[in-house]
Formats: sequence, C-alpha cells, structure tokens
Amino acid sequence: MIALRHELHARPELGFEEHATSALVAAKLESWGYRVTRGVGGTGVVGTLARGQGASLGLRADMDALPIRETTGLPYASRNDGIMHACGHDGHTAMLLAAARCLAQNSQNAHWRGTLHLIFQPAEEGLGGALKMIEDGLFERFPCDSVFAMHNVPGFPAGQIGVQSGAFMASADEVTIRVIGRGGHAAAPQQTIDPVVVGASIVMALQSVVARNVAPHEQAVVSVGALHAGSASNVIAPHADLHLSVRALSAEVRALLERRICALAEGQAASYGASVEIDYRRGYPVLVNHDEETAIARRVALDWGGEAMLIDGLRPFLASEDFAYMLERCPGSYLSIGNGDGAQHCSLHHPGYDFNDASLAIGASYWVKLAEHILQ
Repeated sequence: MIALRHELHARPELGFEEHATSALVAAKLESWGYRVTRGVGGTGVVGTLARGQGASLGLRADMDALPIRETTGLPYASRNDGIMHACGHDGHTAMLLAAARCLAQNSQNAHWRGTLHLIFQPAEEGLGGALKMIEDGLFERFPCDSVFAMHNVPGFPAGQIGVQSGAFMASADEVTIRVIGRGGHAAAPQQTIDPVVVGASIVMALQSVVARNVAPHEQAVVSVGALHAGSASNVIAPHADLHLSVRALSAEVRALLERRICALAEGQAASYGASVEIDYRRGYPVLVNHDEETAIARRVALDWGGEAMLIDGLRPFLASEDFAYMLERCPGSYLSIGNGDGAQHCSLHHPGYDFNDASLAIGASYWVKLAEHILQ
C-alpha cells in the first residue's frame, strides 16, 4: 500500500488529466475481479462488485493533484514539475484501492453481500469533478443507497477518524468586483475618480458583513484575496479589480452574503461617484452530512477502536469540497482521518506537505469495516 501511494505521489496529474492514474486504478480493480467502468465524468473510474441481494454502497476517493512545485525533497517526490499531491489524494486513492482488494477477497468468504461501487473521482480541486460524474449519470448507472468519502486532516493524530453530522464544510463562491472610476494624472486627483480609493473603501466596508450581518452563532468568511489597479505611481487608473473568496456553512447565510456584498460594493462606489461591475460565481455548495449515515460511520469507528479512534473536538471546516454535490443526491457522510499533529506535518496545499503513511492501513481497514457493516 505504501509503495502504491508513493508511486501515485511521484506521478501527480491535474484535474481531468488523470489518465495514468485512472488507468492504474482501473487495472488494479480489474485484476481483483471488479467490473470497471472508465471515463465517467471525464477521467473518473467506477469499480463494481456485486454479491447477491442487499444494499448498494458507494465509497469515493479523489485522484487529482495541484499546480504546486513540491519542496519535500522526498525520494518519491513529484517527477512532474509544478504539479504535486499537496492535498493527499494519493493517500485517499491508495486507501480505497487497498480496501477494494480486501473486500474482493472477503466477498468469497460471505463476509458481506450486496453491491459495492468504488468511485474514483477526478478534478476535486475546484473543477467540480463530482458534478461532472453526476451529470454523466453516476447515480443512475451505479445506484447507491448511501455514499461515503474520507479526507485527511493535518493537525489531528494520525489515523483517528472524524465524524460530524450536519453542515461540515463550507460553500465556496468567488467574486470579482470591478470598480469603474475615471483615470488621470496623479498630480491632479480632483479631475479623476480614483478606483483605488473606492476599492479600499469597499474592502473596509466588507469587513462589516460577517461582523454585523451574520448571526454570531453562524460561521462565514469574506476575504479579499487581491486588489489590482494601475501600473505606475503617477497615474490614477481608470478601474480596479477586487477578487473575493466567500464561504458559509448554510444556504441562508450564503444568500445573505451575496446580497450584502453586492449592496455594499454598489453603495460605496456610488458615494464616490464611481460604479461597479460584479461577477458573482457560485462554486461548491455547503457539504451537509446526513444524520443516519453519520451515526453509522461513528458506530463503526467506536465498535472497532473505541473512543480513542475518534477525533476529539472536531468542528466544521470552512474549506470546501465537491463531495457536497454527491450528498445532495444521495444520503451519506464525509469523514476525516488525522494526518499527524506534529510540526513536521504541513497544512494542505503546502509545497512541503506529504500524506502520512501511518494513516494508510487504518483508513483502508476502516473502509472495510464500514462496508462489511452496511453490506451484511
């Protein structure tokens, strides 16, 4: 399993370009007796194993990497310059493949019955591979009574399992606000409408959205990641662009943020005699774990390893995840697995990040335990 993970890590591929990865996954599944369907939602792979009548279960792993240059210096570091597995999808894929092999062997010994669909998804990193698979008929072609996925989380002890019912990961929207002013010479600002001043005013006004419009018990983020204007110190530019990341843990707060951001931007611009053009792009929805399936996931962890198996104090994340689309269409739960809590374990999307091999066997074994519990 470790060797397989290292092989995947060394040959990362970006979203919808996971040709070698999906070919490796398909070959492994076929060798273990799965009926394999390739090209689902682009480069996605689904492996199906049926044993008699029973429930139908989906387990999902993501396969894509990120456009980041790796700095780990590991012997199995990325050989594709500028691309790396900085989010642990190599580990997720390796865990599900290991579970696939074990479950195929166990199917011969009547440890479970029903239908198992193993979903290897492309393009999770902002490209919506889950939605592409759904649009390609994922749940019509491979019906699931429930579906589960798992993601590693640095900062928690390696191998501990985290479960959380309800809203667990945030919606993620991107907004571009173009401030349209009137350019001119920096020595004659009275003849201009300075979009930088307007943009700065909008940035400050946006800080009130979460603080004064969102209820204190709710969670939300409005971050201005970039403000671009002009190219010379003695020229006032005609326009400025602000780029925002907007996140919420409920559909109601998400809608509130959109209304307030647009109103504030328009109002601030008008007060300076400027105007705005707003491009509000809705991304991944809020990921909401279903109560019954989350309770099952918790029970499996407790029965297997007791309270020590569970991550203590797990709370919702304001990161986003396109497994949310699958949970909108099928009951299920999105789980966490600790990646280590030492200083050497970098955060996700960091050039020095590496999936913790100590979590592999635990994650794979948990998938087997969950599948055997549901398909009994």
